[in-house]
Amino acid sequence: MEGTEWVVASLGIAVLAWINWYFFLSAAGPAAVAATSGSGFQEVRVVVRGGYQPAQVHVRAGVPVRLLFDRQEDSSCSEEVVIPDFGVRRFLPAHAETSVEFTPTTAGRHEFTCGMGMLRGSVIVEEDR
Repeated sequence: MEGTEWVVASLGIAVLAWINWYFFLSAAGPAAVAATSGSGFQEVRVVVRGGYQPAQVHVRAGVPVRLLFDRQEDSSCSEEVVIPDFGVRRFLPAHAETSVEFTPTTAGRHEFTCGMGMLRGSVIVEEDR
């Protein structure tokens, strides 16, 4: 390889490394959080900034859930959240908090993503003991 080819290849590798870090490793904060109960809902605040923080939310089956998506960015990728198992598809305005409510009825793992499927999280529903 000639000198300029090495530079181009190095820059390409650096860009790929940055993209992987940004979308998969940069999320600061807790990886999983249990919902807190209040006003009849299990409630969790999820920060949307290059990913979901926390990326996993633990809730109890049979109790209404309120996820408060706090979108702290302008990226077009994060402007929508989709939770297919609960029939949720909601627009998330930039720099605003959006409430998403549903009632999980059965235990299991339920994925949520951005509209493009690049940002990922999950709601872990546990049976009430």
